[in-house]
Amino acid sequence: MPGIGNRELAESAGFYEDALEIYRAHAPARDLADALREYALLKSEMDDLEEAACLWYEAKDFHEKAGFEAGIADSRRTSSSCWVGNCSLRYNGFNMIRFSTAGESHGEALIALISGLPAGIPVDLEFVNRELWRRQQGYGRGGRMKIETDKAHVLSGVRHGKTIGSPIAIEIVNRDWKNWEEKLPVVAGDPAKHQAVASPRPGHADLAGALKYNFPDARYVLERASARESTGRVAAGAFAKLMLRDLGIEVASHVIRVGHVELDRTASWDEITAVVAKDEIVLSCVDSATEARMKEEVEAVSRTGDTVGGVFEVVVHGAPAGLGTYANWDERLDGLLAWSVMSLQAVKAVEIGRGVTAAESFGSQVHDPIQYAAKENGNPTRFTRPHNNAGGLEGGVSNGEDIVVRGYLKPISTLRRPLESVRFDTREATSASYERSDICVVPAAGVAAEAMVALTIAGLAQQKFGGDSMLEMKRNFHGYIEQIRSF
Repeated sequence: MPGIGNRELAESAGFYEDALEIYRAHAPARDLADALREYALLKSEMDDLEEAACLWYEAKDFHEKAGFEAGIADSRRTSSSCWVGNCSLRYNGFNMIRFSTAGESHGEALIALISGLPAGIPVDLEFVNRELWRRQQGYGRGGRMKIETDKAHVLSGVRHGKTIGSPIAIEIVNRDWKNWEEKLPVVAGDPAKHQAVASPRPGHADLAGALKYNFPDARYVLERASARESTGRVAAGAFAKLMLRDLGIEVASHVIRVGHVELDRTASWDEITAVVAKDEIVLSCVDSATEARMKEEVEAVSRTGDTVGGVFEVVVHGAPAGLGTYANWDERLDGLLAWSVMSLQAVKAVEIGRGVTAAESFGSQVHDPIQYAAKENGNPTRFTRPHNNAGGLEGGVSNGEDIVVRGYLKPISTLRRPLESVRFDTREATSASYERSDICVVPAAGVAAEAMVALTIAGLAQQKFGGDSMLEMKRNFHGYIEQIRSF
């Protein structure tokens, strides 16, 4: 509001506050949402970014209640400034598709909640359960995976084999709970049966979490910080994959490094999908000779009581150009993907395309030349690239090539030959606590990363193409494909 002084802004704010009292009592959700959005813009002009953010989120909620997409494009001036204000930066704050998880590693069950998916997505529960199964596989997994047989129990949001547009709640029961009912009761229970994590493990959240939440030991930290939480993400991600599949977009992963052993070539999409389809998963490498050497690496580490990390690669196949944007820093697709994958337990670095080697190479060796096919090639556009060093992303926007994201996984922090630590109660030097654990989880981490990537891509697809039903979304999607095909 150029030229308007502080007094006029304050008077306008007073007007809006009076009007909102009436709107909240009597106005339809759509009108209230519009008023809240206008007030948020005013608050942004007054540099009250925290209040503007709260008003924006409230407006967005009322837009959704009114049954249509919030006016994101018109309100970006507010949202982009609020992200860097005093309000917290949150993954779910800006997304149409939102998800969360609940549950502890040894609790009764894990819960995944996903909302914002359109109605009419065909739900294949065998596919969802296979995704959960894939997360449990891989050479070097520990004894816990022999106890659990993860299955998705859908509590809401799916009826007669299809999504119905309402939040989907998924329960995955922990079979190991029967061994922990008295150790981790919801009620006060018997303190003598509490199984403390008496000394923090280097590399785990134990010490930082105990300090943050003022816990006398790290048991509660371990229970929630555990990678068992990613089971819920895989369940939610499976539903995102089902939506993307209806648009012709697929997400898969494979392992390119375990310890010192690395795949020395680029894997084709067909090779990656063949690995995903296997009924026996060793280390999810597309090359059998390299996988055999990876297995030897895990065996050598196991004999010494150590653990080993590695690198997985997630590929999105079939995504059209135009997902994400360069317009605002917090909407760039590369940033969103890095955030999503980095949030997984034990991931310490994320790479898009050939990002690491690009840093040590010259521009002429890195950037992908642009060509144009003489004839239709079956893709949405006839623009082609001889290689894909960019990983399908340029300027924070998908460019029509496969989207390639790599996650660098540190070794598991629970060691059979524990490192030096300190007791919580006495501060005396001791060895770190040991819990039943894995030796290598790189293939499983790849599956969890697929879920996070799928949720991110699905969220941007919902944001770009919209639609309360899958029919509506597909109509919008195919209209966009025709637009870029005729470009």
